[in-house]
Amino acid sequence: MNRNLQHIFSKAKKNDRLAQKSLFEMFSGKMLSVANSYINNRDDAEDVLMNAFYKAFTKLEDCKNYESFPFWLRKIVVNDAISFIRTNKHILYAETEFTDAIAEHTEDIDTFSQDIDLEVIFKEMPIGYKLIFNLSVFEEKKHQEIAEILNISEGTSKSQLSKAKKWLQDYFNQQNTKQNAESEI
Repeated sequence: MNRNLQHIFSKAKKNDRLAQKSLFEMFSGKMLSVANSYINNRDDAEDVLMNAFYKAFTKLEDCKNYESFPFWLRKIVVNDAISFIRTNKHILYAETEFTDAIAEHTEDIDTFSQDIDLEVIFKEMPIGYKLIFNLSVFEEKKHQEIAEILNISEGTSKSQLSKAKKWLQDYFNQQNTKQNAESEI
């Protein structure tokens, strides 16, 4: 795949439409999942994806090499998803201070089991929690950066992440309770 990607990437940089189509086919599924993890509506996620690919193809010369293309494209998709959310005001944050009371409910979620479907979980997670969680955990942004990106306070970012982690704990506890109840039958 590396050699193939290298060849397709170099042709796409020269505005070869078939090569660009090949890149789209290679990466659109994964990038749609990324966009969808930020935006609850699949149609909106597809719009973000299309805009991100358009942006990527018009600025392909900015991507230095084929090896960094997937990461470079992902960054465009994430930034476009955040811009979409900001523009469409889909998220209402409760401006709350990050308190010790909230912090005591927080436990780090470092590992996910192989059989967990993140897409299913993210469809159920409230969008405000999901956005902060994605930026913090998957994009490794600090609370100050998240606050600047989303135009919220740092305390709100911390609070939303804490609530997201609590929501995940509750979600997994409910799943375990369901599995235990089903196994007893």
